[in-house]
Amino acid sequence: MNPKIKVLIVDDSAVVRKIFTQQLEKAPGIEVVGTAPDPYIAREKIVRLQPDVITLDIEMPRMDGITFLKHLMKSFPLPVIIVSSLTRKSSKLALEALSLGALEVLSKPSVAYSVGDMGDQLIEKIKAVAVVDVKSRLKQKAPAPESSRAVFAPRALAETTNKLIAIGASTGGTEALKHVLTKIPRNSPGILVVQHMPPNFTAAFAERLNGLCEITVSEAKNGETITNGKALIAPGNFHMLLRRSGATYYVQVKTGPRVHHQRPAVDVLFKTVAMHAGANALGILLTGMGADGAQGMLAMRQAGAYTIAQDEESCVVFGMPKEAIRLQAVDNVLPLNKIAQAAMSRIAKNVG
Repeated sequence: MNPKIKVLIVDDSAVVRKIFTQQLEKAPGIEVVGTAPDPYIAREKIVRLQPDVITLDIEMPRMDGITFLKHLMKSFPLPVIIVSSLTRKSSKLALEALSLGALEVLSKPSVAYSVGDMGDQLIEKIKAVAVVDVKSRLKQKAPAPESSRAVFAPRALAETTNKLIAIGASTGGTEALKHVLTKIPRNSPGILVVQHMPPNFTAAFAERLNGLCEITVSEAKNGETITNGKALIAPGNFHMLLRRSGATYYVQVKTGPRVHHQRPAVDVLFKTVAMHAGANALGILLTGMGADGAQGMLAMRQAGAYTIAQDEESCVVFGMPKEAIRLQAVDNVLPLNKIAQAAMSRIAKNVG
């Protein structure tokens, strides 16, 4: 029998600690070994209780979560899930936490006693990140400075008005997307991105990427036209679909049932890309838990699109790419640092 995943909850709210404990204790295979109201108590309990996963609020008294996370990743690296409120400030802090080694971010429910879907998501994410070797990932994490520059941009890319790129990602995806998008040249086709992330966090994520990339990156708005040199990020809690009017692509941003427990869902985007762009599209599936995106990528490939999946070695969690590979939905499996170049080369080769 597999041992239970030991979880430590770090949050200054006694109500949140209680509700999260009750939720997690219902899940088979998970044991809450302790809770802590601040990082100082958490540090002592980590040493004593040896948890497998930590849930961490980033706005706490005595020591903020970011400072604590820096110490943790240096002296005792282990899987961390950020659980935070939906303020603009906390969204930016959560993104910083992900860049420091945290693996996931979830938004706290607006009412502590109404956990709802968030409780199921927390259970799923704990199970997914528990197997990640954070210490090894931190050692191999930082790419060389030159690898963050945009790849060579063939002049032919300027003619790709009828092409587009669709990208899906989940656990570990914020850093993987940063690695890919910072390599995309400004004359690339339009890009659509679904990253599993709560509301508000996607706006902060798009803003952060926009400051790092040659291309323009923004959170998608309903009805927005897709243009060369621009990436649109699906807003948290909304699905993003591709639509077409004559020769013009645009996005529809809408609510709807969760797919694979996710909203936005990669499958929702990919299936509409298959329908409206077909062979003019290129699909990329990056690191992530679960199977979201696999069926959609299969539909894209069957419609003539070229498809790329991130390889197991460079993934934080090899769930989504693995499922797409299993379905024979993938043309090419590549390490993260090869994906941008392969995508640009493929598109330049097939301009028409």
